[in-house]
Parts: sequence; C-alpha cells; structure tokens
Amino acid sequence: MNRVVADFAAESTGGKPIRLRDLRGQNVVVYFYPKDSTPGCTLEGQDFRDLHARFKRQKTVILGISKDSIASHDKFRAKQKFPFDLLSDPDEKLCRKFDVVREKNMYGRKFIGIERSTFLIDVDGKLRREWRKVKVKGHAAEVLDAVKELKA
Repeated sequence: MNRVVADFAAESTGGKPIRLRDLRGQNVVVYFYPKDSTPGCTLEGQDFRDLHARFKRQKTVILGISKDSIASHDKFRAKQKFPFDLLSDPDEKLCRKFDVVREKNMYGRKFIGIERSTFLIDVDGKLRREWRKVKVKGHAAEVLDAVKELKA
C-alpha cells in the first residue's frame, strides 16, 4: 500500500468526465460492482448513499464503477437517489488497472466478470486500503471507519 495511484479519467453520470488528479486534497473511495440494478449492487450503493453525508464530512468522494453504460448508470443513480457519481468502464480499462476482472462461477457456469472490490485513496493520491471479494453487508460502514483512521 501507500503507492500513488496512476491518474485515470472516465465518463460519469451527469455527463461530466471525472479525473482522479482533480480530486487531490480529498479522500476517494472507488468501488467496483458487477451490474446496475442487481440486488447486491443496489444494496451496496444504498449503503454508500445512506452514509454519504458522513463520508462527505471526512472530505471523501465516493465513485462507483461498473461496465454498464452511462444511460444505465443515470437510471440506476436516479432511481436509488445516489448522491455520488457512477463511472462507466465499458472497455474494462479501469477494471484491469485495479485488477478486478476475475473468473466467476454462478450456478456452475463460469464467466469473466467484475469481482466486487473497493479501494481507498488518500488526499495525496496514495492507495491506503483495498478490499477484495467484498461481502456487501456492513462493508460501507467498514470503509467509513477506515477513512476515519486516516486522520488518526
């Protein structure tokens, strides 16, 4: 940990591109999820939504990333009232940069997809924590605790 995360840019909800370097001076939580509007992904987003004000008080930006289109993200974000942006990664550039593309197995069928993962980047752009194979329940609160520990 503690390595600087290389800058990246991606199209986001609201039609504005997001660049990591433009977020310096704030902590950034980047969470990768498999698919808009699926049960686990919806619950994870809702948990980050419900804690958003507390993240904001810690000067922390939340960004959700999946391969879904901006149109899909806009619908998902509006329906769930997410106060944070979702980034579209249709060509898996960010997914590969963060090494979250994995072989998965569902009902005996193997496929390649996004492994639910979260990364905490500090105010200087350094990776401070990562969570792999995330279980949704309690995860957003655990990430918030890790953000608070950065100040300690």
